[in-house]
Amino acid sequence: MRRTVTPSTERAPEAAPVPGRRPAQAPAPAPASPGRAPRPAELAALQRTVGNAAVTRRIQRTAAPGVREQARRDAADPVSHGEWATFREDMARAGFSPDITEIAWQLVLGGIAEQGQLNDEAMGRFTERQEQRDHRASNTWYQELVRVVGDHLEIDTPTLALWSGGREVSDYALAKGHTPLEATAFGGVVDKLTLTPDWALKTPMWNVLSKAFVSRARGPVHIFLRAYDPESVLIAQEVPQLRVVMALDPAVRLVWHPVYADADGRLTEVTRGLDLAADAPCSTRDECVRILYDYLRLVHDPANPHSRRAHKEMSDRLAANGNPPVAPEGRARADQ
Repeated sequence: MRRTVTPSTERAPEAAPVPGRRPAQAPAPAPASPGRAPRPAELAALQRTVGNAAVTRRIQRTAAPGVREQARRDAADPVSHGEWATFREDMARAGFSPDITEIAWQLVLGGIAEQGQLNDEAMGRFTERQEQRDHRASNTWYQELVRVVGDHLEIDTPTLALWSGGREVSDYALAKGHTPLEATAFGGVVDKLTLTPDWALKTPMWNVLSKAFVSRARGPVHIFLRAYDPESVLIAQEVPQLRVVMALDPAVRLVWHPVYADADGRLTEVTRGLDLAADAPCSTRDECVRILYDYLRLVHDPANPHSRRAHKEMSDRLAANGNPPVAPEGRARADQ
């Protein structure tokens, strides 16, 4: 059973905004710098003093260009968001207290409203992909969100799961007894919501949550790989973070699984002999990727629609690296 969350002086923000509630009077806060979007603590202080109406005006006045108008409206009036009731009910079922639920909701919506400006800055200031990714993930609202809900990214199963290649891979990992982020108490709540139709505004939230999630690894981490992309969150962010954890805790190790969807759409794993099996763990990423690529190149049936995308991504990546193109029947051929 999940324990009820209560605010902690060590983990919760010092002053977190509470949507739909006018707190008691408090001393007036120091003004924020003009032209800058307000930080979470500033909004909380303003809200304690004069209520939600002033918070609404502050967000609307300082919202940076590029942040969607709907996201600004949602952040200014969180309880008007169409998914607020669903979020509140699901958080209660997951064991979160009403106060933490309200704080988390404001931080989620505030982060979405702030993210557009960060995305624009990332592209305008940086050329390296990792620098762009880091700047997008610097959203202070999302960082505060982790402080509030971080303890509820812990797992109930013995092992943590990461994945790449489609949401069904997450479900596959869970069915095998491992816990992906989407199956944690907070991840499971947010995973059901749309929040905003613009993925670029909410993906950094998942990246911040994911980094906090893998930091809590205490044993083997099972990684299920249906498609390999060196620029994916899994490879570029989650695995490097795990390397840091591994250096501090020898109990943490990586177990890789090459995953393939057969003609019936059923996910299974590829062995070193290029057979399909219920379980085929590898000890290294390189071995896992080699097995997966070999199967897609040499065995994959092009009539199988369930792995067509993985085959194309693999073929395109090999071609980009100067390898011979992969023939339609799945066998490599040299150029004529």
